[in-house]
Amino acid sequence: MIFFIGIKGSGMAALATMLHDVGYAVSGSDVEKHFFTQDELEKRNIPIYPFNPDNIKDNYTVIIGNAFLEDFPEVQAARANKTCKCYRYHEYLGLLTDHYHSICVCGSHGKTTTTTMLKDVMSGFKNTAYLIGDGEGYLSKDSEVLCVEACEYRRHFLAYHPDYAIITNIEIDHVDYFKDSDDYRQAYEEFARNVKNGIFYCGDDAECRKLHFDIPAFSYGFNEDNDFRIVNCESSNSASEFDLYFKDQYIFHYHLPLVGKHLLLDALGVIALATMMCFDHRLIEERFRHYQSPKRRFKIEEFNNTIFIDDYAHHPTEVKVTLEAARLRYPNRRIIAVFKPHRASRVYYFADEFKKALSLADEVYLLDFTSIDDKQDGVDIDIHYLADMLPKSHILSEDLEGAKELSRYEGDCLVFMSSKDIYNIADMTKELMHK
Repeated sequence: MIFFIGIKGSGMAALATMLHDVGYAVSGSDVEKHFFTQDELEKRNIPIYPFNPDNIKDNYTVIIGNAFLEDFPEVQAARANKTCKCYRYHEYLGLLTDHYHSICVCGSHGKTTTTTMLKDVMSGFKNTAYLIGDGEGYLSKDSEVLCVEACEYRRHFLAYHPDYAIITNIEIDHVDYFKDSDDYRQAYEEFARNVKNGIFYCGDDAECRKLHFDIPAFSYGFNEDNDFRIVNCESSNSASEFDLYFKDQYIFHYHLPLVGKHLLLDALGVIALATMMCFDHRLIEERFRHYQSPKRRFKIEEFNNTIFIDDYAHHPTEVKVTLEAARLRYPNRRIIAVFKPHRASRVYYFADEFKKALSLADEVYLLDFTSIDDKQDGVDIDIHYLADMLPKSHILSEDLEGAKELSRYEGDCLVFMSSKDIYNIADMTKELMHK
């Protein structure tokens, strides 16, 4: 039995379904509150138990979610049982990647989207397994390639030794652990030394440009000094086309169902890797036509003439990009930002940046911290810390009363942003608008 402590975590849920699908007996524990990640677990009848040290049985392989520290009762029970083999999530995933031709995607922003694009393209050429940060995972006994979203949190991606890697950008995050921007960038340089065959990095990103590589590395972007370049780009409100160049040589004219510089850069990283693998560009382009954005990444739903956008944005740069995209897409509607932060240290460190980003909205609603790991790093602030910096903001209760307040904005564009379970208040708001 493989037992997951915190099985509803996005990466944990994906890994659990993957191992189940290749024949392992899988179960796990978590809080009883519903998370979207548990839907695939339930489809497979994977047992999910409330937290209890008695869940840990002899001879279990135990995979521990990163939110659960060593003093958590189930973790203590697993460590104390000498018949159990215990791994942190990233440790087990690192062992799994060693069994496949593996490709890791890392970066401060865009790694979930890029990994999704990567698996869509690779699946057209090889039997491709994948593990993505939106809770999606796939593995079969015939899989040849494994695409993995690799998170830099506490240097966990150093457990991976992939054949290839894509680095989307580098902007300091996880400030409870990393000392400063130099320390953060150094982690990526350490990761780069783990890559075996080749690296593709965004050359438009100044921090990526500072990295040193010991293996072949190729830059990509819009700027002229990149190896792979987007040239003559034109976009509508639903698609973009551009010429692909490699070292000043024209390669192919792409038509992609993508809008926005950040999405085109994510796509270019995948195209660059696929080019070096000698994949046919017409087939690469065709694979992008099947692309659908990952779960909780700028997901748009129109409900009773009201626009609901659900996004994973939890860093100020991501909040800014999300609100700008909403404004661009819906210029004639009021933009209502609903933001639930993750980790008090992130809010404390980036308070000014969050203030500027959230100020792009017409109205701002803030939800308080509720996650088990929000204050593990010792920063003890609540949502009033950010609200006090935004005089026109409102603190919203995560209940029926909060949903009633949001339901007043029928006909507007409501943008829900969080790496946590903000979608619950969005669902309550829709129910009220439906009545």
